[in-house]
Amino acid sequence: GFSNEIDRDSLTLYLRHNYVPAPYSIYKNILKLEPGCLLSLKLEDTASRPSLKLRAPASEGSLRLTHWWSLHEVVEHGRASRITDENEALVLLESQLRESIRLQLAADVPLGVFLSGGVDSSLIVALMQSEANTPVSTYTIGFSEANYDEAVYARSVASHLQTDHTELYLSAAVAQEVIPLLPTLYDEPFADSSQIPTFLVAQMAKKYVTVALSGDAGDELFAGYNRHFKAPGIWKIISKVPTGSRQLISKAINVFSPQTFSTLEQGLSYILPKRWQITFLGDKLLTLANCLGSVKDSDDLYYSLVSEWNNPGEIVIGEKEPTTLLTRRSEWPVLPDFEERMMYLDAMTYLPDDILVKVDRAAMGVGLETRVPFLDYRIVELAWRLPLSMKINHGQGKQILRDILYKYVPRKLIERPKQGFGIPLGDWLRGPLRDWAETLLNESLLKRQGFFNSEPILLRWKEHLAYKHNWEHSLWGVLMFQAWLENK
Repeated sequence: GFSNEIDRDSLTLYLRHNYVPAPYSIYKNILKLEPGCLLSLKLEDTASRPSLKLRAPASEGSLRLTHWWSLHEVVEHGRASRITDENEALVLLESQLRESIRLQLAADVPLGVFLSGGVDSSLIVALMQSEANTPVSTYTIGFSEANYDEAVYARSVASHLQTDHTELYLSAAVAQEVIPLLPTLYDEPFADSSQIPTFLVAQMAKKYVTVALSGDAGDELFAGYNRHFKAPGIWKIISKVPTGSRQLISKAINVFSPQTFSTLEQGLSYILPKRWQITFLGDKLLTLANCLGSVKDSDDLYYSLVSEWNNPGEIVIGEKEPTTLLTRRSEWPVLPDFEERMMYLDAMTYLPDDILVKVDRAAMGVGLETRVPFLDYRIVELAWRLPLSMKINHGQGKQILRDILYKYVPRKLIERPKQGFGIPLGDWLRGPLRDWAETLLNESLLKRQGFFNSEPILLRWKEHLAYKHNWEHSLWGVLMFQAWLENK
């Protein structure tokens, strides 16, 4: 029978990434089927309970696990059949995107699109609107905090494309109302804090439509995350610094609080042109400091960047952190470029286990179906045939998507630093969410539950409250586990 026992090994992976990566689950002896895999069972032999290996291809007794689609193979084929002509690539990609959107518009119910005002969602809306006879329904969410508010950009894009646009501004009070629902929406602990605005934009869209398209997967396929085009430069700098000096520089940066850098950032905003300004300067410098002290090569740097806790084994009691694709380098395709290795790993891990889980669970929690045009297998295959130069150009990602988009939307409406679909969580945890957080992070409660060593968690909480560090993401992981555990 199902014992409902929490797998402490999986819990370490959860703390590292803020999600439980497949094939692991939060429960002991329960595995998740990975994307592109098929599990077949012979009905005449259901009495046996084989301990199936974790990775396809594998078979044992009545069970057989196989791949029916492999990104590894797609990547290798793509490298062997590169498209070098830029015009050919532009025509092929736009044509394939249009075809994917046409297929996903097939519905006998009202249909709309999530619009953030970024490259991916704006391109989906632009192509969709160019095919439609009536205004496309678009939906976005906004925040009163300027650094997090993309609604103003979405509004400009919607106005230019003449969509039927609806927006909702989110306050801390509304977020608080959503938080108790989160453990009921996700099957296991899940801590991407943009789950809050995702749920709210889905809830809003559901009032008008039954199906919503999204721009997800554009980042993984076309190099859209800051790490894709900034991490190689960071590694270039780190690799030139002697190991001993790295520790000293790391400690020197860590002396300063994020508040110090925020003040500097504010001062520079009056002096520097907008294109040179860096948002969240303090967080980025402190991330660099943490990397400086621990990484040995570029792939180590990536692993550090996608880890909320670098040593989760020191926090979870009675654990052994399992291996994942991120640590099994021998299973990676041969990709000489660091940027492409990051994109491959993001597509294999972060995309299916975080991004798609976040959107699917949040939307289905309100009965809204979501569709992802970028994940048409033909677009994925085409994306991996494109050279890196068509994706990253002059320190900016998604170049080929931009080139298509600017045929429909003026460049000035899109060109700005990537924000992501974030919320001002760090400030909320120090303010309106503080009492809720302190209840869940109570030392005696943590000790009684017996899953976590409370000391490193409470140290981060103390540093966060004192503005010494912004630990919002790693603390959110602990808080979402605690909330899930209470609900369980």
